Amino acid sequence: MFDTHELGRRPGAMQRISRTVDAPRDLGIAGVIGVPEGEPVEIDLRLESVMEGVLVTGTARASAEGECVRCLESVELELDADFQEMFSYPDSDDRGRSKAAADDEAEDDEDMIPLEDGMFDLEPVLRDAVVLALPMQPVCREDCEGLCSECGTNLNDHPDHHHDAVDIRWAALQGLAGSLGTDEKDNMSDAASGVDEKQEK
Repeated sequence: MFDTHELGRRPGAMQRISRTVDAPRDLGIAGVIGVPEGEPVEIDLRLESVMEGVLVTGTARASAEGECVRCLESVELELDADFQEMFSYPDSDDRGRSKAAADDEAEDDEDMIPLEDGMFDLEPVLRDAVVLALPMQPVCREDCEGLCSECGTNLNDHPDHHHDAVDIRWAALQGLAGSLGTDEKDNMSDAASGVDEKQEK
C-alpha cells in the first residue's frame, strides 16, 4: 500500500517515491515466465494530485525467469515495466463534485480505482504492467534452433544433427519395391544363364 496523504488535495502537487518490494506470488505469465516470489522489485513512482484524484506514473524493474519455448533451457531477462493509473477520490467525480450529486447526470469513469483512506494498492496495476512487458514466447536467443522433433536433441549443441526422413505412407511400397527388385534380378540372372547355355550348344 502507498500513502497519498502528503500530497493533500492540492492540484499540481507532486511526490516521488522509490521503494524496493518483494515480488508477490505468480507475478508474470503462469507456466511461461515471471518474477519469482520474494525477489526484489524496484519501483519508482511519481504521484501527481489532480482534481479527480491522484495520477500515479511509474516503472518497475526486476529479474524474470522462465523457459525458452524452443529448447526448454532456462531464460533470465531484466524487466522494465512502465505503468500509469488514476486513483480517484472516493467522494468526487471527474469535475471534483460530489458523486452523489453527479450520479444522475453522468456515468462515473469505471477505469478509475478509488483511493481507500488516502491509500492505494499498486499490486493489481503492477501485475498488469508486468504481464504486458513480458514476452509471451521467451527464447534464450533469437536464433535458437530448438529441439529435434524426432528425438529431442538440442539442435543448438548439435547443428549437423538430422534423421533420414521416411514417409510412412510410402514405407510399405518401398519394402515391396525392394523385394520386387530382388526377384527381377534373379529372373534376369536365370534368363541370362539360359541364353548362355543355348549359345554353348
